[in-house]
This record gives sequence, C-alpha cells and structure tokens, in this order.
Amino acid sequence: MSEPKSDSKPNQPRPHSAEFFNEMRDYWWNADFLRLMAQRLDFTGVSSVLDVGCGVGHWTFALAGVLPASARLTGVDREDEWVRNATQRVAAAGIAQRCEFVRGDAMSLPFADSTFDLTTCQTVLIHVGDPKDAIREMMRVTRPGGMVLAVEPCNMASMGVFSSVTDTFPTEVVAATHRFHLVCQRGKRTLGLGFNSVGDLVPGMMAELGLRDLRVYMSDRATPMFPPYDRAHQQAEARQLMDWHAREHWVWDKATTRQYFLAGGGGADEFETLWTQAGRQMELEIAAIQAGTYHCGNAHITYLVAGRKA
Repeated sequence: MSEPKSDSKPNQPRPHSAEFFNEMRDYWWNADFLRLMAQRLDFTGVSSVLDVGCGVGHWTFALAGVLPASARLTGVDREDEWVRNATQRVAAAGIAQRCEFVRGDAMSLPFADSTFDLTTCQTVLIHVGDPKDAIREMMRVTRPGGMVLAVEPCNMASMGVFSSVTDTFPTEVVAATHRFHLVCQRGKRTLGLGFNSVGDLVPGMMAELGLRDLRVYMSDRATPMFPPYDRAHQQAEARQLMDWHAREHWVWDKATTRQYFLAGGGGADEFETLWTQAGRQMELEIAAIQAGTYHCGNAHITYLVAGRKA
C-alpha cells in the first residue's frame, strides 16, 4: 500500500498521526504471524469487526486477510480525511464490499451496545488521555462473549535498541537519550494526550475492567537494517530517516517535542542540548547507511492483548 496523500493545506494542522501513516506501516506484520494469531484467538466465528481509530485502514487491511471471507469490517476515525482515504484504499484493493469507514470518536463510539463480535484498535490507546475509558467504550459495543483486542506498543523499549552507531556512544549520551524520550513520554501523558508505552499496562487495565480469558502476545516482526539495504522495508526506513532529518523531526516535530519535554519536567536549555544530540545521531546514522556500514536488529515491542466480554 502506498503512503496516503494528505488533503491538508500547507499552513493547516495535519490530521492526527499523519507523520506515521507512511510506507513503513506496511511492514508492521508478518502474514504467517497474523494467521497464527487468528488461530490462537479463534476468529472462525467472527462476522462483524470494528477497528477503532482506524486511520487509513492499515490494521483493517491486515485483519481482512485472516478473518472469515464473510466477515464485515467497520473502521471508525475522528478525521474525515482518513475516512475518505481508507474508503478509497479498500475500493482499490477490491474489498470494498466487506468494509465500511465512518467518522466517530474512540471515546464515544457511534454504535449501539453489543454490536460487534470483535472490537479492536492498533496504536490508539497511546493517544488517549484515559485508555481505560477507551477500553470500556470498546467493551460497550462488543457483544457478550465477543472479543476486545488492543494492539499497543512499549515505545520506550525501542530507545534501548542499539545500532552500529549508538553502540559506540558514551554511556552518558545513551542515558541522556533515554531520559529525553522518557521525559517527553511523561510530559505527553501529563498533558492528557496519551502514553506512548501504554502497551505494558493494557493487560492489567483489561483485567480491572472485567474482561475474561485474557491473552497477551507480542508481534514477531523486526525490521533489521544491514547492507546492502536492498529489501523494501530497509529502503523505506532509510527514506523515512532522511525525510525526518531534513525536516528536523525526531519522534515528533521540534515544537511538539519541546512541549512534551517541558511538561514532563525538563528544562528549556536541556531541551536544546538533547534536541541537537538527537539530530546528530540521525546525521551519523544516515552517513553510515550511505557508507554501507550501518546495521541494527531493529526490534519493536508491540503487544496484542485480547479479552472476552463476560
């Protein structure tokens, strides 16, 4: 699937997650792993699915390939642009008869109680101020005996992954980068905008809310980088890195990162130092890719947490 086009005008705010609905998202899953999950979670009786915060439909597409052919999939997102984009993509893929995308808010879903066999989300709870409320709303629209499935990461873990570049960094530089990200994550959470490592906490939240038969798995997907970088996901990652560096982007753009860092208790002067270090790391990584010396196992912790509604 190609990167979605944005309808936003140059000086208008971009829709949520626009920075991450790029070609790298097409390499998040191994197809055989998804088939294994469908077997373990027993999707055989699923006839109706809701994908909450569907974006442009990446998770909807992934599920469509492992659900019964008769299953109907509905995606809901608060952004009109993503609803239009997802609708166009399923039409182009020839599965429009199985899918529908509508506008709505994850915290107040526009569906009646007990509507869906499977209610799911992918990297949505990391963006909401109260993920338990979001799970509770997902439970509401799930039929009794149906399943709630949340796919959420621990993004702090990714900061601990070494590459051939960061492996040589002094301990204090590595520690400072970890602290930078942690302070930003906690600042984002303080502002009520979500917690980027909420995946660690989702199983406990589901248990507290009364979901039964909890299952917790982790994606087996890694996106390793090594010469000659001739695999599609490697080329996509290199392009993303270069694009982000050219636009002075780290995990977030500079203004957003500064906002999160200050809200998390960091200082303005410290922010400038750490932001410069993050940019320098990207420069070194790009130079190593261009020299053919960069390599990294590139692991990501992504949980699949499922529970059944009593």
